[in-house]
Amino acid sequence: MTVTLRERLAAATSITVLTGAGVSTDSGIPDFRGPQGVWTKDPAAAAMATLETYLDDPDVRRRAWRSRRDHPAWRAEPNAAHAALVDLERAGLLNAIVTQNIDGLHQRAGSSQAAVIEIHGTMRDAVCLTCGVRTPMPQVLERVDAGEDDPPCVACGGIQKSATISFGQALDRDVLAAAIRAARSCDVFVAVGTSLTVQPAAGLCLEAAEHGALLVILNAQETPYDEIADAVLRGPVGETLPRLVAIATGAAGDIEAR
Repeated sequence: MTVTLRERLAAATSITVLTGAGVSTDSGIPDFRGPQGVWTKDPAAAAMATLETYLDDPDVRRRAWRSRRDHPAWRAEPNAAHAALVDLERAGLLNAIVTQNIDGLHQRAGSSQAAVIEIHGTMRDAVCLTCGVRTPMPQVLERVDAGEDDPPCVACGGIQKSATISFGQALDRDVLAAAIRAARSCDVFVAVGTSLTVQPAAGLCLEAAEHGALLVILNAQETPYDEIADAVLRGPVGETLPRLVAIATGAAGDIEAR
């Protein structure tokens, strides 16, 4: 790491972190597009995350409900990367965590609800696509366990899905606006564990850079934003993110970056 980059990290007062699936892989939750990703190993699984297909095909919905019931996030525990961001918030340096993850592990690790912007929603609630009623996901999964393979909304009988953003579904405008504000108002923007191929989340890197933030990318594979980044880190997220946080909080440590 260059002296200038280290000094900017150490001098940071407002850090926004964009997290992707790679942050949760050490917790036993596979990513989507990596070598062992869910969609890499089973391309048909992407149909469950496509709104039009989900609405039109009862078989896809039935498979989706089984997948939600068996999702490893229900058994997962936060890892060192999640814990590092808790340390960053406790040090008073965290502006926001904008997460593409739907697993809720940031909050379980101890990050405050106010600090976490779930840009792609959460798997921990179900939502009716007709009337909008939200229900804690465990309540709906109890019905799946009891034999309902495509449980309808108890309020109106409509189709339910997880309260996540599917392909073909618009992001919540208020949530997106909060994410953009977080990108524009920080002096360091860290994108960690994300392929940066899904918009508009990936575009937050450009928002931050154009507003003067130091852009740091931590990811196992190359991303489309590596060329504009001030630093790119390729090591395991569970090791590199804690080291980066240690530098920012003055707890010592060093890290190699291009």
